[in-house]
Amino acid sequence: MSKPQLTTKEQERLKVIQALLKGEMVNTQAATMLKLSLRQVKRLRKKVKEQGEDAVVHSLKGKVGNHHIPKSTKHKVIKLVREKYADFGPTFASEKLMEVEDIAVHPQTLRRWMDEAGLWRIKKQRKVEYHAWRERKEYFGELQQFDGSYHLWFEGRLLDELGNPQEVCLLASIDDATGQITQAKFDFNEGVVPVFNFWKEYVKTLGKPLGIYLDKFSTYKINHKMAVDNLELMTQFQTAMKLLDIQVINANSPQAKGRIERLFQTLQDRLVKELRLANISTIAEGNKLLSTSFIHKFNDQFSVTAIKAGDVHRALTQAERLKTNSIFSIKHLRRVNSDFTIQFKEYFYQLEQIQPVTIRPKEKVLVEKWLDNTLHLKFKGKYLKYFVLPQTIP
Repeated sequence: MSKPQLTTKEQERLKVIQALLKGEMVNTQAATMLKLSLRQVKRLRKKVKEQGEDAVVHSLKGKVGNHHIPKSTKHKVIKLVREKYADFGPTFASEKLMEVEDIAVHPQTLRRWMDEAGLWRIKKQRKVEYHAWRERKEYFGELQQFDGSYHLWFEGRLLDELGNPQEVCLLASIDDATGQITQAKFDFNEGVVPVFNFWKEYVKTLGKPLGIYLDKFSTYKINHKMAVDNLELMTQFQTAMKLLDIQVINANSPQAKGRIERLFQTLQDRLVKELRLANISTIAEGNKLLSTSFIHKFNDQFSVTAIKAGDVHRALTQAERLKTNSIFSIKHLRRVNSDFTIQFKEYFYQLEQIQPVTIRPKEKVLVEKWLDNTLHLKFKGKYLKYFVLPQTIP
């Protein structure tokens, strides 16, 4: 085997040490010229005296490095990426190769391989519009950013009644202090019932945050192309949060809710691919993936430590727990007719003669439609007895 050719630096080092061996200079001069310590110079002088020019050649020169990945592994990785992870970014693909395939490849190495194989191209950074940075809140539970995002989360695996791929809504809250996903749920829309179901489960599980950050133009941004701002939802949500002493803070723009907006951008990449890998095609299965594994893994990887320790969520009081069905109900006021009936939508409701509280015609009753679709009539804090009349309003 031929000897490795010396580099310019190695030739210079050999020349200095040979001069040192000939007595043409002293150790301190050699150390200065080579930018080495006296101990290193003495050690190198001894090696050159014993081994000749081989002493200045790196021991791994011409050899396969300790971290070299075999070509067979590279070919296997490229095949897997092409077949299963073709639209994954190098970082996410590297994670899945380790997690699913038990193959460890550094993201930068994979980026180079994918680039060579035509599976990845470095994207130019686009100019981003300036938005002032807002400091994170100090405590976990101090502020939740909440929004909904319509997307083809299940790609072509979930179809509508016409057989077309169906967009559904992902409702999500993210803690401002830590960046943790505190809750995420798929639903067919972001109307009153899905939002109330979301927050009813949230406060029962985690407690009441001090505040919720929303888009000022609606209770939260209804951003589906077929949707309009839902004023009823705004009113109903504000009412429910007031009953729970949760402050609703309105953002001036979608960009002001930067953390939740960036979360959805990330989820539209990572979550869509996780759902695909798991071959999930229903909302129920998607919600199970979110609650059992995805949120936990996401938070482990992307969340940060809060500035101050502690959780400032407030537990529901016993009275609040007993009233959650009422708090998260759709509420409307209706006037009592002279015959002690109440008209609500297409039905008449007859009040029974014996009631827990005295009520007269023309007085206003609160109609509560609970999330289980039952109807309850409330007056002065008491629920009234009634029955549904058979006739409907034409």
